[in-house]
Amino acid sequence: MSQAQIIDGKATAERIRAEVAVEVAALKAEHGLTPGLAVVLVGEDPASQVYVRSKGEHSKAVGMHSVTHLLAADTRQDDLLALVETLNRDPAIHGILVQLPLPKGLDEKAVITAIDPAKDVDGLHPMNIGLLAQGQKALVPCTPLGCMIMLSDALGDLTGKRAVVVGRSVLVGKPIAQLLLAADCTVTIAHSRTRDLAAVCREADILVAAVGRPQMIKADWIKPGAAVIDVGINRVPFRDPVKAAAGKTKIVGDVAYKEASAVAGFITPVPGGVGLMTVACLLRNTLTAAKRIAGLEA
Repeated sequence: MSQAQIIDGKATAERIRAEVAVEVAALKAEHGLTPGLAVVLVGEDPASQVYVRSKGEHSKAVGMHSVTHLLAADTRQDDLLALVETLNRDPAIHGILVQLPLPKGLDEKAVITAIDPAKDVDGLHPMNIGLLAQGQKALVPCTPLGCMIMLSDALGDLTGKRAVVVGRSVLVGKPIAQLLLAADCTVTIAHSRTRDLAAVCREADILVAAVGRPQMIKADWIKPGAAVIDVGINRVPFRDPVKAAAGKTKIVGDVAYKEASAVAGFITPVPGGVGLMTVACLLRNTLTAAKRIAGLEA
C-alpha cells in the first residue's frame, strides 16, 4: 500500500511569505505604502507570548510595519477597547489582531466587534463572518485560509468534491466549510453529536479534522485516496515512561497520522502542517487589508 503524499506546511508557508514580501516591496516603491500590523497581547500566557513574538518577527521580515502592545492581565475592558479604537483610527495600521484567549473578566466578543472590520485580519468580526457566509469579499480567518491554499496546491480544482469538516468552531470549522462551499464542494459539517461519525468521514474526498481530540480520526475513518487536513494541535504525554515521568509532552493532531498515511492520498503532518500556515496567512491578510483600505486591490 502506498503512503500518502505529505502536504508540507513549512514549504508552503515560506512561499507565501516570499510572495508577500515581493508585494510589500512593490507597494512601498509604487505607492509609498507600508502595510502595518498591530498585535495586542493581554496577560502573560506563555503560548500566546510565543505566537505574538513569531507574528512580530515574521511581519518585520517581509517588510511590514509591526507594533506589539503588551498589556497586563488585569487590564480593564474600557482600556482595552480604547486601545482598539486608537488602532482603528491609526492610518499606519491596516491589520489589528487581539491575541485570544483573553484573561477572565474581559469580553472577547465585545473586543472583536470593536475592531474595524476592514482591519480585522483574524476574520472574526461579525461583519466578516456574515460576508463570508454570503460569498462576498471578506477578510477570512487565517487557519481556514491556510487550509484552502494547501488543498488547492495539492488537488487543484476542488469542484464537485465531497468535503467533511469535523468541528464547528467559529475560528476554523464554520469558516472553512464556507470556503469549501465557495470552491463548489459538497460540504458536511460533522461534530461530537454526529451519528456514526466514522461513516460520515469515510464519504469524504476532503476530510478536515478540527475537533481538538488527540488522534481521534483513525485509518478506517478515511476514504482511500482522500485528502486529509489535520488542524488539531494537542499536547499529550510521551508513551516512554521516563519522558512521561519527567512531565514531557509531544504535539499530535486530531488524526492518527501514521495509520492514516497508509490510506489517505494527501495528508498534513502535525507538527509541520497547518500550524505553520497560520502566521503566513496573517501576513497575507494584512497585505490584503492594506490594499483594500488604500483602494489598490485589483
